[in-house]
Amino acid sequence: MRRPGDLLLVLLWSFTSGARSLNIPFEVEQPPTIINHTAGPVIALPFDNTLTIRCEARGNPPPEYTWTKDGQELNLPNIPTVKIDNRNGIFMFHKKHFGQFRGKYRCFASNKLGTAMTEEIEIVVSTPPKFPKETLDTIVVKEGYPITLHCNPPEGVAPREIYWMTQSLQHIKLDERVSMGTDGNLYFAYALPEDSRKDYGCNAVFQRIRTIVQKMPLSVKVERLEPQNNSSENVSPTLPVRAPSLLLPSGVQSEKLLLKGQDLHLECIPGGYPIPKITWMKMGETLTDRIKLDNFKKLLTISTVDEKDEGKYMCMAENSAGKADHYFDVIVEEPPRWRAKPPQNQLSVNGSDVFIKCSVDGKPTPVITWRKNGKILQDDRENNRRVLDETVMLHKAGPEDSGVYQCEASNRHGSVLANINVLVMNIAPLMLTKDFQEYAVIEGGAIVMNCSVFSSPQSNISWTKEGTAVEGERFHVLEDGQFLEIIRAEKGDTGKYACMASNREGMSSLTALLEVKDPTKIVAPPRDAQISSGNLARLMCRSEYDRSLQGTFEVIWRKDGEEIFPSSANSFRYKMEGDQLQIRDVNISDQGSYTCIARTSLDEDTATAFLTVLDTPDAPMSLKILDQESRNVTLSWIPGSDHNSSVTEFVVEYEESHWEPGRWKELQKVAGNQATAELFLHGDLNYQFRVYAVNAIGPGPPSEPTERLKTPPAAPDRNPENIRIHGHLPHEMEISWDPLLPTEYNGPGLEYKVSYRKLEVEDKWHEHLVTRPSFIVRNTSTFAPYEIKIQSRNSLGWGPEPKPITGYSGEDIVFWHCLQENVSVPTAAPHNVAVEVINSTALRVSWSPVLPATVRGHLGGYMVHWERLKSFLSPDKILEEHNSKSFPGNRSHVIVSGLKPFSEYRLTVNVFNKKGKGPKSDPVNFDTPEGVPEKVPVLIPRIQDDDTVLLEWGPPAVTNGILIGYLLKCNILDKTSLEEIDSFELTITLPDVTQHQIVRPDKGSLFRFYLSACTRAGCGPAQLAENHSPPEKVGTEASNSTQRWFIGTLCAVALLTLVAVIVCFVMKTKGGKYAVKEKEDLFPDAESQAMNDDAYEYSSDEKQMKEPILDCTDEKVQDSISRDSLVDYADGDGEFSEDGSFIGEYSGPRHRDFISEPSGPSTATA
Repeated sequence: MRRPGDLLLVLLWSFTSGARSLNIPFEVEQPPTIINHTAGPVIALPFDNTLTIRCEARGNPPPEYTWTKDGQELNLPNIPTVKIDNRNGIFMFHKKHFGQFRGKYRCFASNKLGTAMTEEIEIVVSTPPKFPKETLDTIVVKEGYPITLHCNPPEGVAPREIYWMTQSLQHIKLDERVSMGTDGNLYFAYALPEDSRKDYGCNAVFQRIRTIVQKMPLSVKVERLEPQNNSSENVSPTLPVRAPSLLLPSGVQSEKLLLKGQDLHLECIPGGYPIPKITWMKMGETLTDRIKLDNFKKLLTISTVDEKDEGKYMCMAENSAGKADHYFDVIVEEPPRWRAKPPQNQLSVNGSDVFIKCSVDGKPTPVITWRKNGKILQDDRENNRRVLDETVMLHKAGPEDSGVYQCEASNRHGSVLANINVLVMNIAPLMLTKDFQEYAVIEGGAIVMNCSVFSSPQSNISWTKEGTAVEGERFHVLEDGQFLEIIRAEKGDTGKYACMASNREGMSSLTALLEVKDPTKIVAPPRDAQISSGNLARLMCRSEYDRSLQGTFEVIWRKDGEEIFPSSANSFRYKMEGDQLQIRDVNISDQGSYTCIARTSLDEDTATAFLTVLDTPDAPMSLKILDQESRNVTLSWIPGSDHNSSVTEFVVEYEESHWEPGRWKELQKVAGNQATAELFLHGDLNYQFRVYAVNAIGPGPPSEPTERLKTPPAAPDRNPENIRIHGHLPHEMEISWDPLLPTEYNGPGLEYKVSYRKLEVEDKWHEHLVTRPSFIVRNTSTFAPYEIKIQSRNSLGWGPEPKPITGYSGEDIVFWHCLQENVSVPTAAPHNVAVEVINSTALRVSWSPVLPATVRGHLGGYMVHWERLKSFLSPDKILEEHNSKSFPGNRSHVIVSGLKPFSEYRLTVNVFNKKGKGPKSDPVNFDTPEGVPEKVPVLIPRIQDDDTVLLEWGPPAVTNGILIGYLLKCNILDKTSLEEIDSFELTITLPDVTQHQIVRPDKGSLFRFYLSACTRAGCGPAQLAENHSPPEKVGTEASNSTQRWFIGTLCAVALLTLVAVIVCFVMKTKGGKYAVKEKEDLFPDAESQAMNDDAYEYSSDEKQMKEPILDCTDEKVQDSISRDSLVDYADGDGEFSEDGSFIGEYSGPRHRDFISEPSGPSTATA
């Protein structure tokens, strides 16, 4: 028992003690400190081959190790299966010695200044768990009575799990009637006949030691109740009601002791019939909301209990026959623990008072044992050493009081141990920081310079800079002067700093060197960007930094916080080149936030940009078909991601399994802001659908197809289109049409009803049913108008009522001079032909149309012929270049393109019908104006010296007029970014000049040149040349060599041009050009026969009319030019196809001519 005077003494010394806690630097001699050891208990498992116990300490001098076992010094046997390492206190032994080494161990680490010790380390050797061998009698119980099957599992290494199973390894079914308790026993609230069996087996599983043990099977026999009078012996009688009883726990009251932080488990398993219901309560209080009820409320659990959970709990089992209850006294205790933190090491000067306090809590109250260097420490008033429960006081301590003091607090639940190093000594300041330590800080940053000192008593520390005390609001002295912090560093802070430490034992100092450096800055940060998938992305990050830190400077890129390593397998598409990050073949996964970090060893700067990747949309999802019984259905879907480019449209495709299985066709398009489509479907088809989205990048992948949808058969929805009437022979009329597609049949038995009657007379409709898409009406009048209708039908009905169209029967053929001669071609030529020149390559041709009677059949159109007579650049050369173009339909003017500039032409016009061409009009002569030249073939810049650049070029191969000079545009470029910073133009008026000298504004200037050749009509396209990487300078000799090379180049270009012209001429001649006159002379009597033989052979199933082909690729034609006159055509004097279009005399590819730079119109008339 502590006396009142002792308490007063403790309080007095606690206020006057001169000791201070510290971490003793390793340079100073000091007693051992345990830094690592094996925590107990240690369980030796059966399959462990060896067991290792560790103990590691540090001290100066290095400590030596000893061990105790069960309080006695341990002498380890010197055998190979037991290994000892005295350097770090480790010993290891083989499994054959596990039983021998069972017990409680302590490790002691000692040097000349003291001894540190560990807590007890208990070694537990596990034994294989076993059920006892026993003979078990059959358990006989009457139907309706409760049963308890005891398992009594053996103890073993936790965790342990219990299972009840049959010999066939079938689990016993657990329910509200049959329960397994936490003790492993099996409880039946009441017995039934089906509970009778001989193989109830209790199995205990120990997972950690990989062991399963099984109890001898239990046999249970349930005796049936006697049946009542008048009831069958095979039918179980109604069970009698039984009052509740508690099978677990037994008795009326029990005690539950557990430690703070453990989980509380209270269990009540009742017997009785009907099955009793369980209720729980806490006496005098309400149950905590942390409770959890399991196993039909038979098990109450409270996790992580504390003192508030102590008290009396009650469980009550109740049914219609009565009640039964049980009380639990719950007690929560706690092993010892430090109240705040373990006692700290102390350093004191000679003659001071040392106060060591060991504050612990626990339940029951821990008992504290004090030791010094592992030996029990006794209270000794005479030597001024007091041990008072949790406090040790050393009055006027001296060096002999130095050592390691141990405080160990224990109760029945465990113990805690603290080693406290106490040094009592006087020592002059000892500098622990390196002298002339160099420090660096970025301007504007903060730096802490170190001056760690060990001394006793404590030193006074001061800082100076070059002899002047360090003062100011930016300078902070921390931890009694051991650190000097400078904030918002300035360039003037660079220099030498001195730290001086002194106490009554002496003085010491050191010097620190500080350099303030320029900060790292990103001057050209990356910018937010959008890029299409598949392209190359570039992110720029240009920075400035202190050049003295160049060896540590690096640029790091992060994507969404994760660093990019170009050398890694996942980043092979990334390339870091200088200040630039390149991402090849960008895809949607590259979208994100990119951070550039410019970093040195002292600081860093960051900049972030967001890269948006534009990609095709994802496939739509969750396609659904609504109103499936009708042919009008609604298809809905959920759009996928648009990948940053809005969806412009959705395309619905279909596939049907009857006519073209596996082939997907477009059905309908809907706007990009819709997610449904109204579909009209054909009948008698087995459809499935899919949808894909389209945005500005392109079409995305299709969705997964829908389930099949079978549409009901129906009558055709439409009639044939594109009905054509042909009169190849007199008194015949052939009718053909485009047949319905197979998917449009809507059902079986498709056929067509052909109806016709003659116009302008009263005639009845003549009708015929056919299956082919053509029909020939014979014995018609010559070139007489007829009204025709085509209607489709199938086995389910007729298509809609068709609208009649008008056609003509065959045209006439007459005989003259007993020779078969085609005289049904047009007989008149257009007159009043006029030409209006639009520009150097196009003109407008107009005429007065011929009278319809002179056409002698269906008007096919007009044909324009033109002949290039000469070029004004070579007026003495006769050219005779012939061209022609047909224009279908009845018209009075057309646009003709593709003419050569600066030339003289002659032009005629004639009309044609299906049988041939009429006579030509009177010729019209006209001239085309000059055009702009073609591009200069070659442009080469050469650097002569630091001040001039010599430009050399070749004249254009085709001038399209009289060359009057050249236009030169010069762009001066930035040397780094190659961006334009200035420009100027100059005109060269000498057409024969092929070089020009440019004066450079300064040495090293870079240029981009554009050179165009010019005529009076203007300047042609420009040739580009640059001098990014200047070639070697050339002198006079090099210039002569260049001229010779240049002349050779021009000769080669001229030769290649001549070869190309010859090849084109040969190919054009081979393409089938011939003169109409020559053909007529060769076959004067068989023209009509040849036309009949060649032009009218076709299959009735093929399309017999070929639409004119329109070329819409040229967007440069002026809006003032009529589009309907710029139609592709077939050249030449051949025959016509059956729709009236002309088969040209040239069979080469068809191109629409390019019309350039309109000039003022000029008119020439015949």
